[in-house]
Amino acid sequence: MQLLNAVWRTLTNSEALRLASGKFEIYFFEFLYRVVYLCGLSIWESSMLYFIYSTTVKTLLVLFACGEVWQFFSITWTIDAVTDGLNLLLIQFGALCKYKITITNKSVFKKLSSSMESENFDISTSQRKNILATWRKTNKASLKLLLGIGTCTVIFWHIYPLVDDLEYNLMAFVRLPFKFQTPSLYPPTYLGMMVVFSYMCYFVMANDLIMQAHLMHLLCQFAVLNDCFENILTDCLSKFQGLRLNNNLHQNEAFTKEYKTRLGNLVKQHNFILCNTLKLRDLLSTPMLVQLAVSTSLICSIGFQVATSVSVNMTKWLTSLLYLAYNMFVLYIICRWCEEIKIQNENTGEAVYASGWESGIVNVPGVRTTISLIIARANKPAALTAGGMYDLSLKAYAMMVKTSYSALTVLLRLR
Repeated sequence: MQLLNAVWRTLTNSEALRLASGKFEIYFFEFLYRVVYLCGLSIWESSMLYFIYSTTVKTLLVLFACGEVWQFFSITWTIDAVTDGLNLLLIQFGALCKYKITITNKSVFKKLSSSMESENFDISTSQRKNILATWRKTNKASLKLLLGIGTCTVIFWHIYPLVDDLEYNLMAFVRLPFKFQTPSLYPPTYLGMMVVFSYMCYFVMANDLIMQAHLMHLLCQFAVLNDCFENILTDCLSKFQGLRLNNNLHQNEAFTKEYKTRLGNLVKQHNFILCNTLKLRDLLSTPMLVQLAVSTSLICSIGFQVATSVSVNMTKWLTSLLYLAYNMFVLYIICRWCEEIKIQNENTGEAVYASGWESGIVNVPGVRTTISLIIARANKPAALTAGGMYDLSLKAYAMMVKTSYSALTVLLRLR
């Protein structure tokens, strides 16, 4: 295991890690940077060798997509054939939209990934360090789970052409400009297509990982901030030896000065996180609308394959089932973390309300107004949307699945 880890770190020694703003960015984005680097999609590399590698990968992906489109318009238009063709084209189109946003807003994503280096991001207590560690582990586990489901799907996709009823079949719905259905040309064509198809699959997964990592990065900042608000009195008291929590704290001039400074810094951090949330919402609005449309169509079409292939070919059925699981999980995880951002923002108001203001600290000039404004702002939803039309939440996820299922039943009846 240590040997594999050493090889993994050697192969993925991305320049993005060296350009990281600090340890917190590495905490949350190291695994992502390494995966994206290996896929040839890193936007931070400056070496000529990586430029050649990345350009080669992207050229192969473009040619592969052209072959898919060519094949799609060359088929006999039946429900089964159209379903096979649309599945890959739709998910690749969604990934392309996300990648274009990442490339276009490179500097904005860099600022978002380095936002934990803010001077007001406080993890001075063991409890906040545990919060950071918990979200870091959750983030890494979710990224690995997403990558694991996708990798299992790719493996079955590679196996399917070898066990189906066709003699010369490929794992991808693509047309090539030469006749490969011969004993001499099929093996190298299959191996080459396996490599290109794998890169295309990881291109899709890498863009999903980028989105998920940024959402969980924001969630961790909200969780730490809420703990700071809730324990603001305790943190201030720790700097005054012999001073206890009572109703006379507002009469201690040194303490009130420390409290107002601390409260002001937390307000700045709250505004900073909200601004980053709005930036991420604006960046992901269009890709999220595409994601919802694509996922709804994919759940329907892949569900159709699952329902119709179970009695025909077990390998194809498993491949379709894993593909369906991946798409449903991606949509779920996006809606789940977007809803959690909304919940964490509401929790900020609850944390301020539970911060001990009843001890008399609100008698300090300006404190009552500040606390009231924070609670009022926290009650305003910080929802991420799809195209400004749909709030991303578990309710939206359930609605998309229900719509897909309704379309699936219609499709099965037509067949």
